[in-house]
Amino acid sequence: MSVNTINSIDLKSLAIPQLDFSGNNKNDNIVGTFGEFLNNALKNVSELERQATYIAEEFAAGRTDNIHQVMIAAQKADIALQFTMQIRNKILDAYSEIMRIQI
Repeated sequence: MSVNTINSIDLKSLAIPQLDFSGNNKNDNIVGTFGEFLNNALKNVSELERQATYIAEEFAAGRTDNIHQVMIAAQKADIALQFTMQIRNKILDAYSEIMRIQI
């Protein structure tokens, strides 16, 4: 087994694929920076929340009777939000750990 040093790793080949919580793979869309990756992920979570709210309002107004669709949309939005919160917690933990390092 070969162990690569950090200097020999090509960072440009480590592109981060775009998140897509709708179930479709977007492996052909590669995000350039970590900031863009987070921004796209937050937009996806926001869109899922918006869709879940819209579907729930449609159900409450009686324009649709598909409770399964309402529940699935709500669960997708909830899971995406929980995942986003866990990522935020990990980033804050990493920041705290970096700030504790003495130079």
